[in-house]
Amino acid sequence: MGFTSYQRAQDLIKEGLELAHAGKPEQAREIFQNSFEVHPTAEAMTYWGWMEHQLNHTEQAIELCKKAIALDPEFGNPYNDIGSYLITQGNLDQAIPWLKRATLCKKYEFRHFPHVNLAYIFIEKKMFMKALRELKSALEFVPGDTELLKKLNDLRKEIN
Repeated sequence: MGFTSYQRAQDLIKEGLELAHAGKPEQAREIFQNSFEVHPTAEAMTYWGWMEHQLNHTEQAIELCKKAIALDPEFGNPYNDIGSYLITQGNLDQAIPWLKRATLCKKYEFRHFPHVNLAYIFIEKKMFMKALRELKSALEFVPGDTELLKKLNDLRKEIN
């Protein structure tokens, strides 16, 4: 029995992720584009957007994430990615609704990411109690994460 287009697209996503993690964003972008052409998925479009951001094409990355959301509104990654891209642009207030929406998505492997990003924003805005709540929420998904525990303890010291 042969590969379906969906299986082929998923294999391409895995290949693209390997290239992305190896520091080859141009090649990874091409693979994610190929994956999307083989079988359009929100995942391929989101990862393609991630590579555009890595290549300093952040506005294009945001547009690709919005298209990914249109394909699959329950996939959390593009909401978080838009929020994180807006943070890098200094648009903290604009990032908040995207990150909050990411926390509600049903399909999201890294559920702690939007909470960590929200905590960062709230720390920057000196809203320490909100930041504390977000860090605690993040730790519910990755209990024992030493980096998050350190941030939580540092924030507690800052508050007291």
